[in-house]
Amino acid sequence: MVRHAGSCPAVTPTGNRLQAGDGLPHSPRSADSHRYGPNRTTIQAQEIGADIVAALARTVLDLHDEVAKIDKQIETRFREHQQAEILLSMPGFGTLRAAELLAATGGDITAYDSAARLAGDAGQAPVPRDSGRISGNHHRPKRYDRRLLNVFYLAAQSAARYCPQSRTYYQRKRTEGKDHKQAVLSLARRRLNVLWAMLRDSTPYRQPTAPVL
Repeated sequence: MVRHAGSCPAVTPTGNRLQAGDGLPHSPRSADSHRYGPNRTTIQAQEIGADIVAALARTVLDLHDEVAKIDKQIETRFREHQQAEILLSMPGFGTLRAAELLAATGGDITAYDSAARLAGDAGQAPVPRDSGRISGNHHRPKRYDRRLLNVFYLAAQSAARYCPQSRTYYQRKRTEGKDHKQAVLSLARRRLNVLWAMLRDSTPYRQPTAPVL
């Protein structure tokens, strides 16, 4: 009934709508309520909304501060690691990414007896999946550490932008017909080999005279 009555006018028991003012007392107070009531409600709603936004903003700022503190703690602990400076010398590795790599490898990449073993755990050592009539078909293994793959992939992607040697290697792979993801994965595997050798020999990265990365 209210829906069909439009703006909800008063309804008589017999179902006939009253005209505005019919049989209704008039008073300054009722007129003021009619005049200012909706506006006051709107103002109150706006005030409540502003309080909610302010509270959410404070929460976001508190979380931002907490994340910054945690990042600082991670950086402090990472800097104490004996392999920290070697990892940071590799283009594409910042503090957090290098710390994530250490965490994913148990704190010592040289525990892997070869770069191939490390690549296997990182999902960067394709395994053959041949059938009766098809050979040479290689795919990523089903079991691998996604954290390791993610670290090496993101580091390679960053290096392809900012490291001249890595960018040259990436562009060469694109010229060979690989798409972006395939080219980055190829670069990531190449860099994995280099990084493993750096850590094995305790030698920081040095810019090569020829673009080999």
